[in-house]
Amino acid sequence: MKEFFNVADIATVLGMAVDFPTVATEKIALDEALGRVLVVDFQAEDDLPGFDRSTMDGYAVCATSTYGAGESNPAYLTVTGTIGMGQTPAMTVSAGQAARISTGGMLPPGADSVVMIEHTAPIDEQTIEVYRSVAPGQNVVAKDEDAAKGEILLRAGTRLRAQEIGLLAACGVATVAVFMPPAVGIISSGDEVVPIDAVPRSGQVRDVNSYTLAAQVRRCGARVRTYGIVGDRFDDLLATSQRALAENDMVLVSGGSSVGTRDLTVEVLAALPQSRILVHGVSISPGKPTILAQCAGKAFWGLPGHVTSAMVVFMVLVRPFISHVGGCTSDVPVCVPARLTRNVASAQGRVDYVRVRLVVKDGQPWAEPIMGASGLIRTMVAADGLVAIHMNSEGVEQGDSVDVMLFA
Repeated sequence: MKEFFNVADIATVLGMAVDFPTVATEKIALDEALGRVLVVDFQAEDDLPGFDRSTMDGYAVCATSTYGAGESNPAYLTVTGTIGMGQTPAMTVSAGQAARISTGGMLPPGADSVVMIEHTAPIDEQTIEVYRSVAPGQNVVAKDEDAAKGEILLRAGTRLRAQEIGLLAACGVATVAVFMPPAVGIISSGDEVVPIDAVPRSGQVRDVNSYTLAAQVRRCGARVRTYGIVGDRFDDLLATSQRALAENDMVLVSGGSSVGTRDLTVEVLAALPQSRILVHGVSISPGKPTILAQCAGKAFWGLPGHVTSAMVVFMVLVRPFISHVGGCTSDVPVCVPARLTRNVASAQGRVDYVRVRLVVKDGQPWAEPIMGASGLIRTMVAADGLVAIHMNSEGVEQGDSVDVMLFA
């Protein structure tokens, strides 16, 4: 058996993402943009909300008219009118005056704050008592508080969530330029792999990776094309790989980098057009026998056949590549701090990713390691995320602080 060559560290592999081009762009309706990635910076064309507005039901006043007001010494103000919702005030407010206003109403000229209705009492139709003073700007949203004209509100590369879509809608944006979702082709390889509706014979396993990897790809906002199971035959794997490369922006082959079959994957990669192997082995566990090639400008991954290994490599390495190709700069793993419930040993020279379950003890989060072989999908089901043990460490001890990279 040949040894791995050009084993790369994780940072080196991630740094290669910039060598791959981003996908094409398109313009779509705002109501279709959830999960899509913004192509260019978005700059406010006007102030938002565009006028000073009340955040409370009450009275628009000059703050100075309320100074010193209290339960035993109320301020007396003259009510000059009522501001209707959606209306431009017809009156002004001067010292000693007030105007009735509802939440969201436009402040009249002269007013700089709003007294909550709970802090007032009517004396008659035209006079109120105020029992609490307010400061300038209190209970008011300024005309440019949400956005100032000319301000960059969203950066290119932002993945649009409901809140970003709401901001664009508030700015009157009906269509938006976004990157097209990257297309990712998935191939399962190996004579021992059978479809999930088959009954495996001795030595056979069902094709789990096509489904786990497809689900992970979709969570990245990318499209999936699956190409079924390909046996350990050069011509078949070459033909399927050529088709997948032609139809997608990235290709994942699972099983083709395991010890017994990785040489076949390397031979297929060498036969593909404009192909060069960038990585043949990564200092990561599980997942050391990972292959990365650039074929006609596209990333072609050879992932381990064991389901846990493939999923971990996807989280740590493949996902950032999909984000880059899809133009996204805002996708970062969600990590939470915790303490380890037990000692975990590690070998130096690689980064070990340990599956952990989050538990709460005495109100504090703890990470409980889930031990098991890399072919056991149940270990992933039992876990909430991964803890990285750095390559220069011999392990972590019970009670150590760790960061848990969450699956969801």
